[in-house]
Amino acid sequence: MQLSFARTRSNRSGIAALLVALGALACGHSPNPAPDVKYVDYRIGPPDKLIVTVLPDPSVVENVVVRPDGMITIQLIGDVPAGGKTTDEVATDIQNRVSRFKRGALVTVALAGAESPVVTVLGEVRNPTTFALTRQMRISEALGTVGGPTLFADDDEVQLVRPGNPPRVIEVDMDAIRDGDLRTNVQVYGGDIVYVPPTALASVGYAIQQVLFPFTPFFGAAGAVAGWTTR
Repeated sequence: MQLSFARTRSNRSGIAALLVALGALACGHSPNPAPDVKYVDYRIGPPDKLIVTVLPDPSVVENVVVRPDGMITIQLIGDVPAGGKTTDEVATDIQNRVSRFKRGALVTVALAGAESPVVTVLGEVRNPTTFALTRQMRISEALGTVGGPTLFADDDEVQLVRPGNPPRVIEVDMDAIRDGDLRTNVQVYGGDIVYVPPTALASVGYAIQQVLFPFTPFFGAAGAVAGWTTR
């Protein structure tokens, strides 16, 4: 994606116009083009290990493993869906089911072993994060899970890094995928890292911010530039 100088304000010119435009691009972003990964509530997946405790006395404690179909088996109530849910969501479901047989039931679910595969998506996406891979998924779906690329993403330079010795880097062309060419819409696997780089212009904006305005938010930087041009 390229930004035309015509998008800057008409009363800006020369280098001031460029700095304001780049400031607008980088506003709200870290100077580092690859933001830190933000972790969200863990989603259970096979073959995670769970400890399910049912109170009051006589208490029941069960150690269960999430099956490939995402289900777990609990005494009295049978199969309960767990894949894709948080431990609190599973506990609430079990508690509602057990309450039919045990008055005042209180259920807790603890994660004893996080064994399910995870995928990390970072860079120029709306919500960089790591999430559990609870079903088969292609890279377009992985990007959709985190809100998709930002306006400053270089869509035709997306990279998928696959663990190995050495790691494998797979180039992904999201522009082509949107046009119906699905050759690079590869399936993602546990341990994969998807990185969406910024455009060249956005990268320049990050560099200028880091050099010229290392301690100033870009709203303030843009205002400072505007002040220079009116003197």
